[in-house]
Amino acid sequence: MTVLIVDDDPFALKLLARQLAHLGYAEVIAHEYPGEALRALGHDGHAIDLIFCDLQMPGVDGVEFVRHLVQLGYAGSLVLVSGEDERILETAERLARAHRLDVLGALHKPVSPTGLRALLERCTERPGKPRLDERKRYGPDELRAAIAQGELMAYYQPKVELATGALAGLETLVRWAHPTDGLVFPDQFVATAEEHGLIDELTRAVLGAALRDARRWRDGGPAVHVAVNVSMDNLTALGFPDAVAAALAEAGLAAQSLVLEVTESRLMQDRLAALDVLTRLRLKRIGLSIDDFGTGHSSLAQLRDIPFDELKIDRSFVHGAGQNPSLRAIFEASLGMARQLGMKTVAEGVEDRADWDFLRAAGCDLAQGWFIARPMPAEDLPAWLAAWEARRDAL
Repeated sequence: MTVLIVDDDPFALKLLARQLAHLGYAEVIAHEYPGEALRALGHDGHAIDLIFCDLQMPGVDGVEFVRHLVQLGYAGSLVLVSGEDERILETAERLARAHRLDVLGALHKPVSPTGLRALLERCTERPGKPRLDERKRYGPDELRAAIAQGELMAYYQPKVELATGALAGLETLVRWAHPTDGLVFPDQFVATAEEHGLIDELTRAVLGAALRDARRWRDGGPAVHVAVNVSMDNLTALGFPDAVAAALAEAGLAAQSLVLEVTESRLMQDRLAALDVLTRLRLKRIGLSIDDFGTGHSSLAQLRDIPFDELKIDRSFVHGAGQNPSLRAIFEASLGMARQLGMKTVAEGVEDRADWDFLRAAGCDLAQGWFIARPMPAEDLPAWLAAWEARRDAL
């Protein structure tokens, strides 16, 4: 692995190079001047696997450097290093990720050997990982055929009660069992469905599968609600509430068995129709959840205007909130607001025991994330539930 360090502080540059050498990284190139580093990357950027970049540099600061990396098409990994305020460093890291750069993380100066070693271990987890914008996208004809041929699959991620650990519900996540490409994730085809008028067909297929599975679970054991994601484009069809009610009736399930998770990832094209549809869904006693709260357009205006009965706090405000004062303040404000509005709260992105303990102490209702379970096909749920029942007593 070839590593490039860019830092205008000669001492910091030598110290980090020495630390990398001690960890076995012999191919290290150091530049005090970011302009020189960019010129070198322009000539042979593909030779660099990992860049450590300081944020506070004269001439070209770290944010500008990141912008130039994007323009150069840099495909390696990046670590931001700075002695700046924690929130500035976090913002710069989010910016670099938004540019689709492979950001391993951020380090505070002076860089600790332990922190450096832990961060570098992540490199071994990413061999050959394709960047998001390099992954295959699928056209409308392929997707239309996949829906017609029943290639879409429902995967489920459990939601559990924080107070007891009991299984409370399952979020339905669509996957495409592609005959040649294997399991395809929704970020590779949902946008195509929205852009080409296929989202209603896709949603009906996923909803039907989820309700059929929910009926089987109800007949064979405890009843849990299923949650299905809906697009804003679904909500412009005035007949959508009746179609959902008909699907529930066909499956023999009560309306309370279903929660529709709404993410306003783009502005409503027909706000009046969407409000009509959402209000009628609640009149039919179908649950409504505002998903990814605090991101995109999922905001206070939606809480004011739409009769949601569940609030899902986005993972970006959950993971690490127990140790990060800014995240904790945002999480606790969202939790307090939901309580005052009489809404159930779900924390997304629960990744470790620290997250679980923080959420439990905070009084959040439900938790969802890899600490509990990764998304799985329906047939894997019984085995997961047995393992979880054995594990939850220790939490």
